[in-house]
Amino acid sequence: MNNYIFTSESVSDGHPDKVSDQISDALVDAGLENGDETTRVAIETLVTTNHVTVAGEVKNFNVDNVKDIIRDKVKEIGYEQEGFHWDNLNIYNEIHSQSGDIGLGTDDFGAGDQGIMFGYATNENDAMLPAPIYYSHEILKKLKELRLDGYDFLLPDAKSQVSIQYVGGRVQRADQIVVSTQHKQGFMHSLKAPVKEAVNSVMGDLIDDNTKWHINPTGNFVIGGPDGDTGLTGRKIIVDTYGGYAPHGVVLLVEKTPQKSTEVPPIWHGG
Repeated sequence: MNNYIFTSESVSDGHPDKVSDQISDALVDAGLENGDETTRVAIETLVTTNHVTVAGEVKNFNVDNVKDIIRDKVKEIGYEQEGFHWDNLNIYNEIHSQSGDIGLGTDDFGAGDQGIMFGYATNENDAMLPAPIYYSHEILKKLKELRLDGYDFLLPDAKSQVSIQYVGGRVQRADQIVVSTQHKQGFMHSLKAPVKEAVNSVMGDLIDDNTKWHINPTGNFVIGGPDGDTGLTGRKIIVDTYGGYAPHGVVLLVEKTPQKSTEVPPIWHGG
């Protein structure tokens, strides 16, 4: 059991589900800016082709520029495409007041829901995360840096997947790397350079001659983001935690104020 290969995936901030998560979190942040301790926010987001719907329950939210917050977040992520453009979005706001029954629980008992939480820390890296999910995240962070620094044929939607070989329970090498990134038309064959630069810069000596590479293995990836696939809040809870390396409850870690969210308790895990 100490010798195995483990795989985890990550998605970029331009992935449709992550666009939804970020919109919801931006609205939570806006609701909390007033400093009112009685503010409660739980907002879900759906995104698709030039369309955003937000719905949820709030108390003392006091935010009247919801549409501007949504457009600003989509612009920050980098979407100015025909099928999903911050300035052309149809936005539907279905946010309404929190249920009095739920409000009773959050105000009197400090929580409006129950859940099962798992968590731990590992010494495999400074982020205290399992290596497969850690490197999956870091690859996409670096790929975004490269996109903003000059590889302008790269577009915001991307996904990575890293398979790490463990020997004696310790990280040994990268067995396989998968990176799929949205790109401008005609640049499919230009992806190798930025992808390899991103991977090599964060994984270093873990890459060897036997590491298998899969760069956009399904081919062309021009239509992406919410134009290519509907996005929903909370569909990336494994990406947001341990990449499948630990048991998982059903609670998502975005779109809610603390009374409807969770803390993940740290438990030291050697490795």
